[in-house]
Amino acid sequence: MSTQSAPDLKTPVPRGPLPILPQMRPTRMAEITIDGKSVSVAEDSTLLEAARSLGIDTPTLCFLESLTPVNVCRICVVEVEGSRTLVPACSRRVEPGMVVKTDSERVRLSRRLVLELLASSVDVSTAPQFQEHMRRYGARPERFGEATPPATAGQRDAAQTGHHHPPETSAVTVAQPVKIDNDLYVRDYGKCILCYKCVEACGVDAQNTFAIAVAGRGFEARISTEYNVPLTDSACVYCGNCIGVCPTGALMFRSEYEMRQAGTWDESKQTRTDTICPYCGVGCTLTVHVQDEKIVKVTSPLDQEITEGHLCIKGRFGWEWVNQKE
Repeated sequence: MSTQSAPDLKTPVPRGPLPILPQMRPTRMAEITIDGKSVSVAEDSTLLEAARSLGIDTPTLCFLESLTPVNVCRICVVEVEGSRTLVPACSRRVEPGMVVKTDSERVRLSRRLVLELLASSVDVSTAPQFQEHMRRYGARPERFGEATPPATAGQRDAAQTGHHHPPETSAVTVAQPVKIDNDLYVRDYGKCILCYKCVEACGVDAQNTFAIAVAGRGFEARISTEYNVPLTDSACVYCGNCIGVCPTGALMFRSEYEMRQAGTWDESKQTRTDTICPYCGVGCTLTVHVQDEKIVKVTSPLDQEITEGHLCIKGRFGWEWVNQKE
């Protein structure tokens, strides 16, 4: 039986050829015109990015830089010369020679109508950005129905136990009681505009938990857990990333919800301080919101390179012990 001798480490081993990195392809630029101004942007850019590069404020609701565009709210639509319909700026890629109008009367009418239809169906009282859009476009949601009525005491009790029935069809298409079935956050789908942000954050864009999805069709479409079970019986891991992306307050820290119910929530008195989460070595940035010397909630900056605004259950909810006296 022959044995193979070990290589002599004193004898230098000839080096192989050094790897050659492929040359980076030059970025192809496209020249387009937006609101009468010419701009040159990368061909893989969206119309929204191109407009923002010119300082044009294009409103969005379902769009977030860290999530995949789903094109459902249609408030960012713009007019493209030669296109039969208005196109969503958040996902439409630029093409050389495009002529785009972001503030034409046709665009303003479409945005105003979208805002009116949404605000006539849901409670937007905790959506300051939405309210600003309504003022900007002169939206009058009262044309399409009355405001969302508050949940009755019986509905609130049913929500806390997790036993409730689907809402009856009415002018208020998504009215339903507040769901309070855990100690960390509250689901008030009477404020939900079905922007899909929470679904995307719970899915492949962030958490990959898939605890929630859109159920039902038409007027009965709603965000729901599988088989509409209480959150405590679902696949939810309570990362709270759905809260971080919700634009209307349909998903809210329980601490914030209870303070709002008591009339003590006051953002003008709150301070925000960035710090590093102490629970592990990942290094997520936390923004600590403090009111009356108490932490009331924790968020994370969207431009934070490590997590892009997303956190785990410890980072988002693991601060409550600080407020305990013992």
